[in-house]
Amino acid sequence: MEKMGHHFPSIFFLTFLHLLHFSSPKLEVSTPPPLPILPLPSFSQLKWQQREVIMFLHFGPNTFTNTEWGTGAESPAVFNPTALDATQWAATAAAAGISLMILTAKHHDGFCLWPSKYTTHSVSGSPWKNGQGDVVEEFVTAAAARGIDVGLYLSPWDRHDRRYSQDLPYNEYYLAQLQELLKRYGNVNEIWFDGAKGKNAPNMSYYFSDWFAMVKELQSSINIFSDAGPDVRWVGNENGFAGTSCWSTINRTSLAIGAEGISQYLNRGDPKGTHWLPPECDVSIRKGWFWHKRESPKTLKHLLKIYYNSVGRNCVLLINVPPNSTGLISQQDANTLKQFKTAIDKIFTTNLAQNCSVKASSQRGGKEGGFGPENVLDNDHLWTYWAPEEVDDDHWIEIRSQQNQRLRFNVVRIQEAIGLGQRIKQHEIYLDGKRIVKESSVGYKRLHRIKTGVVCGYVLRVRFTEFRAVPLISSLGLHLDPFWNPTGLSSPTN
Repeated sequence: MEKMGHHFPSIFFLTFLHLLHFSSPKLEVSTPPPLPILPLPSFSQLKWQQREVIMFLHFGPNTFTNTEWGTGAESPAVFNPTALDATQWAATAAAAGISLMILTAKHHDGFCLWPSKYTTHSVSGSPWKNGQGDVVEEFVTAAAARGIDVGLYLSPWDRHDRRYSQDLPYNEYYLAQLQELLKRYGNVNEIWFDGAKGKNAPNMSYYFSDWFAMVKELQSSINIFSDAGPDVRWVGNENGFAGTSCWSTINRTSLAIGAEGISQYLNRGDPKGTHWLPPECDVSIRKGWFWHKRESPKTLKHLLKIYYNSVGRNCVLLINVPPNSTGLISQQDANTLKQFKTAIDKIFTTNLAQNCSVKASSQRGGKEGGFGPENVLDNDHLWTYWAPEEVDDDHWIEIRSQQNQRLRFNVVRIQEAIGLGQRIKQHEIYLDGKRIVKESSVGYKRLHRIKTGVVCGYVLRVRFTEFRAVPLISSLGLHLDPFWNPTGLSSPTN
């Protein structure tokens, strides 16, 4: 038998290993991102936030009786739109860049815009389509054809149903209708609950916990709106204005749906909040929520003011555009909504900082870390961002004009990387060393219209002076708003 011995690699193999070691490219090790600061948004909440502007459609018996709150005693016969066309609603929304529409499937009068098997007080008892129609079905079908997501409003306060005031029977009835809507009409992205109730309404306990649990069981990706969430909160008024400081974080245990005295807390949020519960600003394009012949839409100037005080303060704007008694969105309203979209595009499509140089106080991981200030000028406003070193206290980012050309703007846009939490408590903006803005929170988007109008300069610096954790800025923009002229002396476009 041949004696076993040790086997040594050949000189050729050793030479190969040596060459491979020195000729292989050096692997780069990336700097990890900073830790998030809780609470954080869910995937559905992030998607909702990026919509920025969504649409409400208040439609029902009130449209025909010229009222805002029906009594519940109206005959289903009053509901008879002669030209209802949900495709026109969807076309109007699409032309305005709307990605989500919410329909009042049932308002306080208890009338259902779908043929519910639990009541006769619905479209099945109306002359519209001889009682064979279904507004909710037409709504979701038209929206789907345009690639628009849908939401539904189901009022907890039902002034028609005799079970109202009887806790168990009424909650069973309400939950049955909720199941109808969420099982019959496909994917629903937002369900809207409010706490509205007349002062003389019977005392009722709503089983919100049961309702919410059922909603999430039937539609796991849905966002639930109410005073207290759990996914989206009311902003505390119907003017479309958030607080000058507006946090997506809030303490849900401090809230109760329909409770008095919480509007200011809802309006501002809470930097120490334990839940991510971002605000939605609901406002109507007209004075009323339902269509009234005597009313006209708000002016473009008014709508832009609402936009800056809602979307520009870390909220989503829910703008109500009510169909009229023929079943169509009035052309005047449709034109106004389209003008609103055109104006927003005109202001924000161009970022005047795009070709500028960007500098920051520091950057996480150094120049190769991937968190440089150049990230604030790319097209990702969520997951790429500037992150400074955490050891510093003086955090700032600077935009400097190129080729000695002055920057000329009247709007500054700042966006946080909210996927890692909301952080900024206080910030200041300087132009050529002179402070032009001193404000508080930022969130997903903060828009500053310069109070003096158009300003010109070479270097704009944003300083972050107070924060919950190191600030992370996903986007920074300078814009020229031709509709903003507070001095009245000359047009910004001159």
